[in-house]
Amino acid sequence: MLIMSVTSNRTPAHIYNIVIAGPVGAGKTQATSVLSDKEIVSTEAKDSSASNGDKQTITVAMDYGTMKLDSGAQVHIYGTPGHKRFDFMWDILSENALGLILLISAEEANPVAQLQSYLESFMPLMQQNAVVVGITHTENAPADLHQRVSDYLMSINLSAEVMLVDARDRAQMLQVVQTLIGDIER
Repeated sequence: MLIMSVTSNRTPAHIYNIVIAGPVGAGKTQATSVLSDKEIVSTEAKDSSASNGDKQTITVAMDYGTMKLDSGAQVHIYGTPGHKRFDFMWDILSENALGLILLISAEEANPVAQLQSYLESFMPLMQQNAVVVGITHTENAPADLHQRVSDYLMSINLSAEVMLVDARDRAQMLQVVQTLIGDIER
């Protein structure tokens, strides 16, 4: 009896669980949607608050999508709700995450203060994992915003890449994900 053994040099693809967080209107749902290879699972609901300008819906639990990188790695993307009243979901979605993409909007009156608030909330995740800060809605952003955000992160000793990004653009968001995964692997 001849027994053939089949072996493979292929290693199982890596799986990366990442969280996209930030305030309402920063582009979390849009980013999750453009990154995902399939239609995302979304928990959008009509926004009953008047504080969100033209935004008609908000995420109340999470957005979830998956993507496969050219390397074969699988990325599971968990978009958090932006409202602090749903912050209990932040801890749930951060469990087992390897990295965080924190999106802030340049259209906010004080984006650095907004960043500070979310950094405090996600500090337990960031102390153990990689983080990239994406600044969205940069069409009319002050020229020094990138530098102010970078300077703030340095002042609190947080090593994080800061990127100007359009959450609607897959190539730009893919660059953010690849930067984050590079940081995770280091």
